Order: sequence, then structure tokens, then C-alpha cells
Amino acid sequence: MKQGFVQIYTGDGKGKTTAALGLALRAAGRGLKVFIAQFAKGMFYGELEALKRFAPQITLQQYGRKCFIEDEPTEEDMRLAREGWKQIQTVLQETEYDLLILDEIGIALHYSLVSLEEVTDLIRHKPETLELVLTGRKIPEQLYQQADLVTEMREIKHYYNTGVKARKGIEF
Repeated sequence: MKQGFVQIYTGDGKGKTTAALGLALRAAGRGLKVFIAQFAKGMFYGELEALKRFAPQITLQQYGRKCFIEDEPTEEDMRLAREGWKQIQTVLQETEYDLLILDEIGIALHYSLVSLEEVTDLIRHKPETLELVLTGRKIPEQLYQQADLVTEMREIKHYYNTGVKARKGIEF
């Protein structure tokens, strides 16, 4: 029986979701089943279209609307996050997935869309063979102690700062 670990990709730099999606592709290439839950995202991203080609081996669900990061979450944002969290509990009980990615869970925690206690409990009670990946800015350091791998993406230089807007196929 293989051991599933807990990985965290956090920090202010670009690449957290991209790293998690790369892991999802690697897992699918080895015949593993992947469930990706995206919090605080409801917009179209290029990866959504690409990952459809891997269905049903990779399942991606979004639990959000257009990005609210510049504002405060609405009641609808809260409802969608709660709906997502409920579905994740079902995914855990079914045990058909080998890899579970909670994309932008750091933002969901920061805005109290999901509680730290819920995530801590999920980590503590996840199936032994399930690989769990948490991504997002502002992941609480308390979760680092429960993780087996923590990677911080640090921005050193970014073309956004020169006025470059998000580009189709690169940032979204």
C-alpha cells in the first residue's frame, strides 16, 4: 500500500496552481485518479478546457464566481464554498481518488469560506493512501506542521508590475 502525503504550495509568487496541475497530469499519466477542487475561482481558465481531455481520470470542480480577491466575499461566494466543502467530504468517503487538490484553499481560509478546523480535520482523517495538495496564498503556518512538503513561491520579479495584463493561455 502506498503512503499518501500532504503537500502545500503557498506564497506570493506565481505558480502554485500550475505546480498542482502539473502534479495532476503526472498522476494521470501513471493511471491515478485526481479530483481538483478550486475555491474562489469561477472564471474560465485554459486549464479547464485542457483537463476535459483527461475526464473521467481528472475531475475539476469550481466553487466560486468571478474572482473576488479585490473585494470581500458575498453570500453567494460563501454558499459556493460551503457546497464545495460538502462535495469534498463525499469525495473523501468514496475513496476512488488517489490525489485531491484543494486549489486556493489558502484564500478560502483567509476569507473564512472554510475554517482552519475543517482543513485540519480533513488532513488528520484523510485516507492513508490519498495524496493531498493545498494551494494558495496565506495558508496558515499551523498547517505546515501537518504537511509533509511545504513549498513557498516567492515573487522576485513579475511583469504585472510593468503594466502587463493577464495573457490568454499563460495566466488564464
